[in-house]
Amino acid sequence: MSDARTKVLIIGGGFGGLFCARRLGRRDDVEVTVLDRAAGHLFQPLLYQCATGTLSIGHISRSLREELARYGNVRTLLGEAVELDPQARTVTALRPDETSFTIDYDVLVVAAGMRQSYFGKEHFAQWAPGMKTLDDALGIRQRLFTAFEIAETLPPGPERDSWLTFAVAGGGPTGVELAGQIREVATRTLAREFHSIDPEEARVLLFDGGDRVLKSFAPDLSGHAARTLERLGVELHLGVHVTDVRREGVTVTPKAGGPAEEYDARTVLWTAGVEAVPFARHVAEVLGASADRSGRIAVEPDLTVSGHPEVFIVGDLVGREDLPGVAENAMQGGLHVAACVRRDLDGRDRRAYKYRDLGSAAYISRGQALLQVGPVRLSGFLGWLAWGFIHIAVLTGVRNRVSTVATWLATIARANRYHRAFMLGSAATPEHRYTWSTDDRPQSEARPG
Repeated sequence: MSDARTKVLIIGGGFGGLFCARRLGRRDDVEVTVLDRAAGHLFQPLLYQCATGTLSIGHISRSLREELARYGNVRTLLGEAVELDPQARTVTALRPDETSFTIDYDVLVVAAGMRQSYFGKEHFAQWAPGMKTLDDALGIRQRLFTAFEIAETLPPGPERDSWLTFAVAGGGPTGVELAGQIREVATRTLAREFHSIDPEEARVLLFDGGDRVLKSFAPDLSGHAARTLERLGVELHLGVHVTDVRREGVTVTPKAGGPAEEYDARTVLWTAGVEAVPFARHVAEVLGASADRSGRIAVEPDLTVSGHPEVFIVGDLVGREDLPGVAENAMQGGLHVAACVRRDLDGRDRRAYKYRDLGSAAYISRGQALLQVGPVRLSGFLGWLAWGFIHIAVLTGVRNRVSTVATWLATIARANRYHRAFMLGSAATPEHRYTWSTDDRPQSEARPG
């Protein structure tokens, strides 16, 4: 790659980063580097279907290297961005073995996304995994199906009941989708597979601080979702906060005041909030940009950071009230940044970013989903069909679309879920896996001297 090219560094291979890289692909005057800590593109909206055994990892993810191989001016690197030097225009990244390397740039695109937020109570994560990564999905799959297996070995009583109780914190789309799928697993998939327990007796508790689930949807659709969940057997607890999570269950406190309640649940899943990843907070700090409580960074109309026209913020990290944290916003933001780079190179003025709302969708259970696009509102079976077409349309790679459709059709025809395998590990064989866990802070803070 020639040094004369404009060097565009994209942090994150999600929707924003991928769409930006593809739009800049094959430009002779641009050199694109995509840095991602997983080196893969993940279709996050379908993570819960991987977690509950409907889809495999391959259905919802694809190697960035494979996806971008046809673009000669785009390279992908495995690493986690940890430090930005805006004066030198360099980013320091960690390899999986936690050695570091440096990448220089002319244009920086921060599309690193958000992570699960526990609102300052990080110890909740040990017992209540979030839903943001493939590791999260596989961990939830392990907890879900293992809970039924353990219950099968226990005599009737409170301990068995706690293993057959599943608590979901958060009544947004992910929480609703998870709760509905767990009940579907219990009532359809596992209904006739056990001898000592009746999986249909499994309780699913959904907790949310609002007065209704799916608050981003119109009230009539939200009401339809609540009724569908209740018909499935999900127990809705609204107007409450989960104030403690432990090995044996959760403590829930009414938002309006009153005595706390404890629920015995050996499987707790957390979908209650998100926050910026550490690198995004670091970017805001070193650039002197303002950020909200969740770490979203204030931007100019063209999505750049004030005073730094070479630094773009894309997707969930954009701190503008009118922009939702959804995949469509990230896609459109990535395309917008690519257009700005192209216009700069062609000597034309940049344009302001304009988000086009393509609607919202949520899956509840087989044959039940919601779709809201402007005045158009669909629910039930029609909403489910529309939901499927929308998600298939934006899946990465033709093979993913074909195999996902085939898997969904098989699931519709039968109650089976074909991707229920999970791992428990081995005490006899030490695991030698690379990890980011020991250093997740800016380099200057983490390794003094």
